[in-house]
Amino acid sequence: MSHENESTIDTTPIQLLTEQYRTDLHAYKERESLYLKTENQLQGTKQIVIEMSSTIRELKTQNDSFQAEIARLNEEIQLLEMQIKK
Repeated sequence: MSHENESTIDTTPIQLLTEQYRTDLHAYKERESLYLKTENQLQGTKQIVIEMSSTIRELKTQNDSFQAEIARLNEEIQLLEMQIKK
């Protein structure tokens, strides 16, 4: 009988350790899943920032070109107005 009691006593800590291991493993898997989700969101956000930065540069270049064209047209208008007054 004492052998059976020892077997029961010995398995209880193993069962507790196994349960703790399962709990810890589940928590680790949740953290890993959250990490992967966050990493994917970060990469997506980085790509959006890169694309927006490129678009902003393009718009800035177009805006500068438009401003130069407006200045050129304003000068042309002034020249035409001067010719009309003569």
